[in-house]
Amino acid sequence: MTQGATTQQQATLIAYPKQAAFGRVLPKNKIYEHSGANTRLQRLFVEQVEQIVWQYKLAPETINLPARPGVPEIQIFSIQLKAAELHADVLRCIDGAIPFPIVFELTFDGRTQVVAAYKRPNESDASRWVLSDYFATDWLPMDGERTAMPVALHLGGLYEQLLHRLIPLPARPQETLTALVARVEQAQTKQRELDKATARLEKEKQFNRKVEINATVRKLQSELESLSR
Repeated sequence: MTQGATTQQQATLIAYPKQAAFGRVLPKNKIYEHSGANTRLQRLFVEQVEQIVWQYKLAPETINLPARPGVPEIQIFSIQLKAAELHADVLRCIDGAIPFPIVFELTFDGRTQVVAAYKRPNESDASRWVLSDYFATDWLPMDGERTAMPVALHLGGLYEQLLHRLIPLPARPQETLTALVARVEQAQTKQRELDKATARLEKEKQFNRKVEINATVRKLQSELESLSR
């Protein structure tokens, strides 16, 4: 999908409860109004997005789970794409316009990809939201069998489980979602450093420099492994 997305294998789509169905088409211009989208963003919407449907509203009144601070409701948005690529800024724009956590289902050419960022209120200003990078499944058959929605005691717990299905690293014992997301982002940064060092190693001709860069590569590999466990 998107730039900056992380994939996780063997994911399945979720069958959301019928009573939570919302099914409203969301006009692009409404998103522009609420997010203050600039000309570049509006062009991305036009080029990449066919239609946005507010598919499900997971809320106390629709699925009988109590709200939690930061998770009063969870919205499921379906986005029909014009091509297999969607710029992450489009999702950030929608997330900026809708003051609830959102899980996106992108559809194109008979396949679906589930994408979401960890979205939480800003600690210093509850009217603003903080977004992590986006996490994504692989592309899955759109008409494949869907699994039941995870069992949870409240909407906060449900949101965590929906995100855990997308995040590529398993949580450590007692690790909070905030800490897990931070560790994933550290691992992604470390991976980029490792890729750069590996590319330098392949190009380097001088033996002494090769030895130095190789030591850096081994150190980065070790650090990445420790972050990934």
